[in-house]
Amino acid sequence: MSETISMIPVARPWLGEQEAEAARRAILSGWVTQGPEVAAFEQEFAASMGAPHACAVSSCTTALHLALVACGVAAGDEVVTVSHSFIATANVVRYCGATPVFVDVQPDTFNIDPALVKDAMGPRTKAILVVHQFGMPCDLPAILEIGRRRAIPVVEDAACAVGSEIDWNGRWERIGRPHGLVACFSFHPRKLLSTGDGGMLTTADSALDQQFRLLRHHGMNVSDAVRHTASKVIQEEYPVLGYNYRMTDIQAAIGREQLKRLPAIVSRRRTLAARYQEGLAGVDGLRVPPEPEWARTNWQSYAVHVVAGRQRQIMQALLDAGIATRRGAMNAHREGAYPAGTWRAPGPLRRSEEAQDSAIVLPLFHQLTESDQDRVIAEVRRVVGGRS
Repeated sequence: MSETISMIPVARPWLGEQEAEAARRAILSGWVTQGPEVAAFEQEFAASMGAPHACAVSSCTTALHLALVACGVAAGDEVVTVSHSFIATANVVRYCGATPVFVDVQPDTFNIDPALVKDAMGPRTKAILVVHQFGMPCDLPAILEIGRRRAIPVVEDAACAVGSEIDWNGRWERIGRPHGLVACFSFHPRKLLSTGDGGMLTTADSALDQQFRLLRHHGMNVSDAVRHTASKVIQEEYPVLGYNYRMTDIQAAIGREQLKRLPAIVSRRRTLAARYQEGLAGVDGLRVPPEPEWARTNWQSYAVHVVAGRQRQIMQALLDAGIATRRGAMNAHREGAYPAGTWRAPGPLRRSEEAQDSAIVLPLFHQLTESDQDRVIAEVRRVVGGRS
């Protein structure tokens, strides 16, 4: 790659002076761990999603773990989910001592295939864990109906889906309202909103929300805010085994500013995705991602699919041209951490494997200029078209 060619990154968080000032405010307040900024962020996030309750935690992984623990998932149980996701989705099942039961994905959106879920369920099924892959909503109504018939809770891995929407009974509603029992979000730098790291659980169940708050703070029955503002001495108790899954006030202060940016971020990404759709249409050997008519994705990632066997070659050629890319979602069952006996699947995971081997995530972030995007489009067309 020529030294004169500037590198276009695959992602970049949109952070500025507002976030810096918010972090400064929290630091100078003297309260930097879980406190008033976290409480305010939870209230504002819940209102933005249309959720009755929101509970902030240290990451989406910890959010997912708490969601399954609260659902009663334990050793010997099974959780129906997908292998085709970041490995944290499967990991949280095993944190509970349970077994992930992997279902193959749909051939278009590469989200969980509802038609295969029933065959994956059995007497030990304790929860269904769905993923809104790359921010694209999965077919929630179909999955929720299956869960309802079996009285099995549905947990949404919405790590990538903040700001995405689904047509719910003729009305557009945000993922995280929630529609399942719990929805879990990530604030990692690759996501639309970033607090450095962090996560959030949304739910309509007030008892469940209280359980999350108990578990995230070592199982302590009295919050720090209550203890520090009390006029009488309070000695806390620990009635259950909990975890240190708290978000800091510094992170939450940043998150409050990030949340204000969400409408602009989603709008910009949808504009950029539309430019990709138009610019990459008709390229032999390349398929652009579809958006179902009942979904409005936030385009957390824009993943195209190329001919199997060319993925690494194309990614390297783009890197040589100064364009960073990433492979699409991984498959947990292909990793060394998941040997035989640690998972099961009722059928082949062929489409999941094909998706991993063919997907390439292109640069997409709020600050991406149209000229840089045009450069990406031109290079993708050249490389995929075989003219490199």
